[in-house]
Amino acid sequence: MTATTGLKRLGFVLAAAIAAAAGVLMTASFLISADAVRQQAMNEIRTVTGLNPILRGEATVSLFPSGAVSFADVVLGEPTHPALTAERLTARLRFFPLLIGRVEIADVSLERPIIAIDLDANGQSNWSGLIESLARSQKPAQRLAAFSEIRIDNGTVALRDAGRNIDETLRNVDLSLAWPSISKSFGATGRFVWHNEPVDTSITLADFPAALAGTRTGLKLRLAGAPMKAAFEGSISIKPTLKIEGTVAADAVSLRDALIWAGQQPLPGGGFGRFAIKAQTNVVGGSIGLSGVNVELDGNLAEGVLTFATDGRKTLQGTLATDTLDLSPYVSTIRLLTTNQRGWNNGRITLDGLSGIDFDLRLSAANVIMPNAKIGRTAIGANLRAGRLVVTVGEAQAYGGVIKGSLALAIFESGVDVKSQLQFTDVDLESCLGQLFGLRRLEGKGNLSLVVEGAGESVLAVTRTLNGTAGLTGANGALAGLNVEQLLRRLERRPLSGGGEFRSGRTPYDKITVALKIAQGMVTVEDMKIEGSAVRLALAGSASIPQRELDLKGTAALVATAKPGAPAFELPFIVQGSWDDPIMLPDPEALIQRSGAAAPLLNAVREQRARDAVRSAIERLTGGAIPAAEQSPAPAQKPE
Repeated sequence: MTATTGLKRLGFVLAAAIAAAAGVLMTASFLISADAVRQQAMNEIRTVTGLNPILRGEATVSLFPSGAVSFADVVLGEPTHPALTAERLTARLRFFPLLIGRVEIADVSLERPIIAIDLDANGQSNWSGLIESLARSQKPAQRLAAFSEIRIDNGTVALRDAGRNIDETLRNVDLSLAWPSISKSFGATGRFVWHNEPVDTSITLADFPAALAGTRTGLKLRLAGAPMKAAFEGSISIKPTLKIEGTVAADAVSLRDALIWAGQQPLPGGGFGRFAIKAQTNVVGGSIGLSGVNVELDGNLAEGVLTFATDGRKTLQGTLATDTLDLSPYVSTIRLLTTNQRGWNNGRITLDGLSGIDFDLRLSAANVIMPNAKIGRTAIGANLRAGRLVVTVGEAQAYGGVIKGSLALAIFESGVDVKSQLQFTDVDLESCLGQLFGLRRLEGKGNLSLVVEGAGESVLAVTRTLNGTAGLTGANGALAGLNVEQLLRRLERRPLSGGGEFRSGRTPYDKITVALKIAQGMVTVEDMKIEGSAVRLALAGSASIPQRELDLKGTAALVATAKPGAPAFELPFIVQGSWDDPIMLPDPEALIQRSGAAAPLLNAVREQRARDAVRSAIERLTGGAIPAAEQSPAPAQKPE
C-alpha cells in the first residue's frame, strides 16, 4: 500500500510540474514579443553560420505547445543569382530557456531548398564569398554553444561547371548536417536521388574550419545505391589546388549499368558485369592517380596502377597484370560469321561507347581464355585516341607458337576502318587457321603473315574492300580429308576408272609455301606449292573473300614412278566451291588423253570423219564388237 501511495504522489508531482511548465509557457507566449523572438533567432543563425539570409516572406512565431520560428521565402547570396533559396526556414527553439524568456535554437530545417553551385571557367564559385563568411564564423574565439543540427528536407542541389561542361542535379535531398558549434568536426548523413536512383550518403570532415580555409583535413565519404557503392577515407585540401589522398573502394553488380547510370555511353560488346576496385588514391587538380590497384571485373582479378585525367578530354592510362584473363564475356557478342557459319556477318559494327574517352593500357597475363581457345603468356597494349583503337600484341603464346603484331580500328560515321599486321610464328596451322578463318584442312606447324586493310559498316562490307598480302610456310604436316597419293595411283593405273571416294585420309607433306595478294576482297594466288615424299602439288588461281569461294587450278604429281625410267605421273585438277568444303576434281581431258583406249574418242569428237577409230575405241573399252544392227552406214563420199 505504501508503494502504491508513493507512485500516486510521484504522478501528481509530475503532472503538476508539466501543468506548471505549460502554464509558464502559455504565459510566456503572451509576455515575450514575437518580433524579439524573430530577431534573436535570426541573430543566432548569423552568429553560428556567419551567413546573412535575406527574408523575402512572412515570419511566424509559435511558442505553444512548442517553440518555433518560421521564415518563408529565404534567399542566401546575391538576390539576382542566389546560392540558396528555400520555401521555408524553421528554427525550433529549446524548451527550458523559453521558460525564463531566453531564445535558443535547438535545430534549423530548410524546406524544399534549391542549392545552386556554379563554377566558371576559372574555377571560381558563387559560394566563394559565403564560404569565407562561414570560415570566419568557425574561429575558436567566436564559437559559442548553439544549435548543432541543420536539416535539409526535400531539397535540390544543382551543380554547373562551365570549364568541364558538367550540369548535374541531385533531387529529393534529405540530409542532416551535424553543425560544428562545439567540436571542429562536421558530418552529414541522409540520401538523395541522382539519375532516378536513390543514394544513401554520409560525409565527415575532421576539421571543418580547416576545410573551409582550404587546408588539409581528414575526410570520410560513403555512397551506397543500387547501381554502385563507393567509400573513401583520407584527407583533402583545396589550396593552392585540389589535393586528395587516401584509400578508395567501390563495387557494382554491373559496371555497364553503373556507367550508364552515371551518364556515360554504353560500352560496346559484352561483359562489364560484376566490378570491384580498391586502391590508394592521389588526386591533384584534374588528375586521379591510383596505386596498389586491386580490381575485379567479370571474375578477372588484376593488380597495377591507373591514372585518370579529367582536364580536357577524359584519358585513362595504366598498367595491369593478372594470372588468368578470361576474354569470353567481351568477344562472345562479336560475330564474324552468320548464325549458320556459312557467310560473313552483315550486321552493322557499332563502337559508340569508345567515342567519349581516350585510354592507353598495358596488360600482361599468364593465361588468356577465349571461346574455343586458350592462350599462354601474353603482353598487349591498347591505345584509344580520338576514336582510333590500336591493339598491339607484344607477344602472345598461342596455338603452340607466338603471335606478334597490331590491329587498328578507326571509327567513322558509316562504319570502321580496319588495319591489321600480324605475324604467327611456329603455330599449329589446323587450330590457328580454323579459329581465325574457318579453314580446318591443313595440319602441321608453320608461320603466317597477314597485312590487310579494309573499311565498311559490317564484317561483310569490310571483306569487300580488303587489300593486302598474306603468306604461309609450313613443314611436316598434312592435308586433312584428302588422299592425293591414293587418287593419283588409282588414276595412273586406270585413268577412266574414276576417282572413287578420295575425300578422306591425309596427304602428308614436307614443305608448304603460299603467297597471296589481296585486292578489293579478291585473293590472287601468286605462289602455292606443297611438296612431300610421295606427291607434289602446285596451284594457281583466285578466291573470293566475301563469297568465301575458291576457283583454283593446279597440278598434282607422284614423286615415285611406277616403272624405272618412266616419266612421273602428273594430273591437272581444279578446286572449286566453298572454302569450308571445297570440291577437287581431276581434269577429264587429261585423263582421256592418258587412256590409250579413250584417246581416239577424244580425237573423234574433234574429227568427225574418224568413224572407224571411234568404233575401234568403243570395242576396246567394251571388250567386244558392236552388233551390225547398231552400226550406222557410213555416209556417202562426196565426189572430189
